[in-house]
Amino acid sequence: MAISTSFALETLLHAASPTPSAAAVSSSSYSPSLINFSGRSHRRGGHLIQRRCPFFVSPRCEASSDFAATSVDSVRSSSISALEQLKTSAADRYTKERSSIVVIGLSIHTCPVEMREKLAVPEAEWPRAIEELCNLNHIEEAAVLSTCNRMEIYVVALSQHRGVKEVTEWMSKTSGVPVSEICQHRFLLYNSDATQHIFEVSAGLDSLVLGEGQILAQVKQVVKVGQGVVGFGRNISGLFKHAITVGKRVRTETSIAAGAVSVSSAAVELALMKLPESSHASARMLVIGAGKMGKLVIKHLVAKGCTKMVVVNRSEERVTAICEELHDVEIIYKPLTEMIVCAAEADVIFTSTASESPLFMKSDVQTLPSVGSEVGGIRRFIDISVPRNVGSCVSDLENSRVYNVDDLKEVVAANKEDRIRKAREAQTIIAEESKQFEAWRDSLETVPTIKKLRAYAERIRVAELEKCLAKMGDDLPKKTKRAVDDLSRGILNKILHGPMQHLRCDGSDSRTLTETLENMHALNRMFSLETEISVLEQKIRAKVEQIQK
Repeated sequence: MAISTSFALETLLHAASPTPSAAAVSSSSYSPSLINFSGRSHRRGGHLIQRRCPFFVSPRCEASSDFAATSVDSVRSSSISALEQLKTSAADRYTKERSSIVVIGLSIHTCPVEMREKLAVPEAEWPRAIEELCNLNHIEEAAVLSTCNRMEIYVVALSQHRGVKEVTEWMSKTSGVPVSEICQHRFLLYNSDATQHIFEVSAGLDSLVLGEGQILAQVKQVVKVGQGVVGFGRNISGLFKHAITVGKRVRTETSIAAGAVSVSSAAVELALMKLPESSHASARMLVIGAGKMGKLVIKHLVAKGCTKMVVVNRSEERVTAICEELHDVEIIYKPLTEMIVCAAEADVIFTSTASESPLFMKSDVQTLPSVGSEVGGIRRFIDISVPRNVGSCVSDLENSRVYNVDDLKEVVAANKEDRIRKAREAQTIIAEESKQFEAWRDSLETVPTIKKLRAYAERIRVAELEKCLAKMGDDLPKKTKRAVDDLSRGILNKILHGPMQHLRCDGSDSRTLTETLENMHALNRMFSLETEISVLEQKIRAKVEQIQK
């Protein structure tokens, strides 16, 4: 993958020779062309809008045929000029705007389950995915949120356009889904829109079932898994931690969780909708998988009056724990090796395992005996796993039907107006929290200035200390040297205390934040700290070193 202009800049600046050879000499003309890139952006309510993202084309160097007549001085001047123009254009692009928070996602609202299961990243693979994403040229930080309803990648990108392109290509490479197909179903959100989206996700507003609690636990898991992973940096970790706060606050301060259902409860509701009402109490239930989702399925079946069921799981420990928690319910444990035998004796089969390959295919199901007429003569598979546990081909059989997570929309279509009212309550909180997060992120801009100001002052202190100690002679006692060193540090810290206090801000007060940023720019000018350019150079150098490894 090609390195961007800014990375090429670093290489050129270090590799440029003061007396270039005749073969390498060329005159450069820089004529940036403004190009409009039209990209789709997923907005609230599922609406798509068009955005224009201007970017500059890299400078073009045209070979000159009369270089032999050009003096060495003029050639050197021309080369330096070209490099300065290149540096200016690259710095311009990356310092006028800070790095962007971007989400590239596919959810139940935009993409069918067939594609989501191909793109899904198992939790155990999240650290690897973060590392690979941060190895991309324009990606600084990353996080993965992959659930049964969504596959979303959050990144901090040096360039929005290039970052989205690189992440989409990475998704295609890891999943085998063509880029064109991903682009057809993905949604893109930037900065404040991306912030609002993850807050809505955490609050349960973007879920298939409004206010469901499991998504908040999944957002928490992103933070837990990301701890210690280098690419799960300050901006992304701060975003997800704030999202957890939003999710908790919305559920505490609004009625959104009142009567809320989860994917598991919706699956049970769907099964009962499809069964004849007279068979609700007698239908034979089989639950495959006793993880979080499976446990919730069992609980909701019990809540609906089911007093006997078979649970198939790899180990017996989880099933035993569920039995101890639920009283007056007969739960029969069976190992995974007896899954087909158990399926032959079941009317409704719930699957919720982490298996990456189907547990049931057409060939497995067509050999099973028919179910009774009291359940309509149809064996029903309720598959809430992504990747799916039951092949869609099973529905081709006359006496079998398969329902997956996308089919749960039928359950949650009811009470639409009540859902909208509850969502409005939550949006007020989300708007407040979004402003606070943006203010916090703005306050991070002062961190490089704080570091550079302290480093600048420290260089002066050390230089003056060395001069002083040299004048005092070599036979100076260590205790005296330490005292003089402590004195210089104390003076430095007291002088810096005021400026440092005026550069620190928690981001909660917009007035204080504005003053803090003004102080930052003033200090940059007064001490020639050139924070923005220095940050750019650090980012470039880090990426070049990363690529060269």
